Amino acid sequence: MKIPRCMSTQHPDNVNAPFFSESSEIGGEEEIIEAYYAFSHIGCDEQMWDCEGKEIDNYVIKKLLTKYKPFFDEKRLGSEIFLTFRVPNPTIEKAEAKILIETLDSIPRSFDASNSIYKDDIAPIFEVILPLTTSFSCIDRVYRYYKDFVAGKQNKVFKNGDITIAEWIGKFSPEKINVIPLVENMESILNAHNILKLYLQDKEVDYQRIFFARSDPALNYGLISAVLINKIALQNIFTLSDEINLPIYPIIGVGSAPFRGNLTPKTAERVLKEYPSVQTYTIQSAFKYDYPLGEIRNAIDTLRQRKMKRPQLIESEKCLEIIQKYTKEYNKQIIILAPIINKVSRFFPKRRKRKLHIGLFGYSRSMGESIILPRAITFTGALYSLGIPPEILGLNALDLKDLDIIKTYYINFEEDLKDALRYYNPDNGFLIKDIDEKIKEISLDFEQNEQHKKITDLITSSVKKIKAIDLSEQIVMAANIRQFLG
Repeated sequence: MKIPRCMSTQHPDNVNAPFFSESSEIGGEEEIIEAYYAFSHIGCDEQMWDCEGKEIDNYVIKKLLTKYKPFFDEKRLGSEIFLTFRVPNPTIEKAEAKILIETLDSIPRSFDASNSIYKDDIAPIFEVILPLTTSFSCIDRVYRYYKDFVAGKQNKVFKNGDITIAEWIGKFSPEKINVIPLVENMESILNAHNILKLYLQDKEVDYQRIFFARSDPALNYGLISAVLINKIALQNIFTLSDEINLPIYPIIGVGSAPFRGNLTPKTAERVLKEYPSVQTYTIQSAFKYDYPLGEIRNAIDTLRQRKMKRPQLIESEKCLEIIQKYTKEYNKQIIILAPIINKVSRFFPKRRKRKLHIGLFGYSRSMGESIILPRAITFTGALYSLGIPPEILGLNALDLKDLDIIKTYYINFEEDLKDALRYYNPDNGFLIKDIDEKIKEISLDFEQNEQHKKITDLITSSVKKIKAIDLSEQIVMAANIRQFLG
């Protein structure tokens, strides 16, 4: 079985609209074109299809295979390139729960659409991604629902002596699907190996995939924590794979901002070095639309040609001590900045016409109060628009010994920080002095982008007033300089 290397996603962190879109917001039939573009023009070998939201399209397979048949005659969907549904998690997303049922019911119909064209048994959809996974039961229920109640119903008869459902309306294929847990909060990421071990104990599979979030952990716990908890988890997964003698292929959800993973066409080699045991990297919208096509293709080739390696050895206990100290300070600073983040986020441009998935954000656990913040892309972009790269928050909690440990395990720490500091505006007036002093103490040689600073000066000046002017234009101008929205 070929396991994809580059998963194109619908995460809207792009500044520029793609050439095939009539507006800055992508939606509806344009997402069909987007999937084809990811396969045919930039070389991704997987497309994540988000089934959460109002404008879901469970006929995506039929539309792709009929509209772009010559391409899919050459690159078979389900064997050479892949489309993977991201489904709602009923345990968490109660309002979206029945969309899961609709989506799972559509998988045999997608098989029929493919079979009617190619007359073979290749299933175009055979895996789904389950977000917000917190236990093995979350993924086990999806697996069993499809196996027993979607495909499984074909063997049932209407009454004694009557025909089966399969004899009445045709065979249901595939008979079972693979479920990919997407783990997004710290506890679940660090427990992912135990979740998978329980899930796999009664299943016969050739391999298993697992998806580690990178953006939401950064939003919830800060940049350094997000990197370190993923490193610990990747090491645990590698150990589990050896223990149960089963290939396990990690996916990591990296975006273009350093805070969200720093995967751009310019940094692909660097990210591969950071996460050597990852099989699949997400290609989000800024990567696809905010760089020249040649650079995009070359970077995709680099990602696809590199093979999975052993994970970096990491001392979990040392890292967890740093995470606890750093996250506590990061949380305090976010609580102070929350009102200004929310004020700026009101002016952020939309890039998708439909509602995307929910998150697990909240600070009530440590401060005794609940703070509502925007999702990771808008959160990141709002802070950058204020001249406050979120990568610098919480740094003042770390001493030189901590920083030495971080540099050992977070390989690209200094490079990522330098990339972020180019857009730091020390005159923003919202940060405690300790942050600026810590940046000087770390002593990185970075070059401030003066054009970006001038724009953030205008934005910060406006938001300090009782009523800010419409900042949409300035936000996009600053994002164009960075080559990512958030």
